[in-house]
Amino acid sequence: MDLGLVTFADLPRGVAPRRRMLDLLEEAKLADELGLQVFAVGEHHRSDYLVSSPATALAAIAAVTEQIRLSSAVTVLSSDDPVRVFQQFAHVDLISGGRAEIMAGRGSFIESFPLFGYDLKDYDELFEQKLGELLEIRRTGLARGRGVYPAPVQDPLPVWVAVGGSPESVVRAARLELPLALAIIGGQTARFLPFVDLYRRVWAEAGHEGGPRVAINTHAFIADSRKAADRAFARGYLEVMNRVGRERGWPPSGRAEYDALAAPSGPLAIGSPEEVAEKIVRVHELFRPERYLAHISIGAVEHRDVMRAIELFGTEVAPSVRSAVAVAGSS
Repeated sequence: MDLGLVTFADLPRGVAPRRRMLDLLEEAKLADELGLQVFAVGEHHRSDYLVSSPATALAAIAAVTEQIRLSSAVTVLSSDDPVRVFQQFAHVDLISGGRAEIMAGRGSFIESFPLFGYDLKDYDELFEQKLGELLEIRRTGLARGRGVYPAPVQDPLPVWVAVGGSPESVVRAARLELPLALAIIGGQTARFLPFVDLYRRVWAEAGHEGGPRVAINTHAFIADSRKAADRAFARGYLEVMNRVGRERGWPPSGRAEYDALAAPSGPLAIGSPEEVAEKIVRVHELFRPERYLAHISIGAVEHRDVMRAIELFGTEVAPSVRSAVAVAGSS
């Protein structure tokens, strides 16, 4: 199971965008040096997140890293141009020497739709149409009968479909023979197992060559102890969840909700390296994914604490998880 990181590059009040960009590059460089396999950057079009163009940020990261795979998380394909998306990620692929991936999604934040002149009522239709166009460009190198350049190093350029719990999106990914990235940020982790089972069932029914590929993304934070992790992470995490929750009509979250997410049955992987490794191994036992991505940098968490969390993830959590997964695979 590959292990990696997701970040939305949160931009807390008082932090200059230039400073946050430098911090983002430092986080990615450390992840690469520690041997983590994936670094994924989200797309947002609002003041509390830094990156509106994941491909641009990933190109900068590609220039300062050597081995780690570089993905969006996600590219909001519904409000973008598939030709430009392919071209931009082809550039990332060339700069990185064949390490770029597109994680395409409909987007859980909707600011890009009015910004680029799209109607939200076309939310799903736009994604289906543009995903089809992107895959056609990937297959033929053509869009509307014209060549799309440059060509990436990888052929085909990897495209994942990101979902947050929509059965229709899961079925679409399976029918199109695309790998699935499932984000689990609330509820009980095991409640998401039917989505993965559905994906694998539809994949088998379609008769695709090769096996279905699954990635699981959850929120996570690692420190020397659970108490230290909570001290660094909980306040900023709850602030973000409540800010987004107010926009979406969710009930407020407090310490009780936080502790429920951090419980063994919840998706939040928080605590010491041993506690976080145990939670990730449980994710592997449930879903048998080929990839786990930890979303560590959330809200107003201090950069030094994020860097320490990445260090512990790479030096202690990852070896422990790999060992446990290897033992499980041999039994």
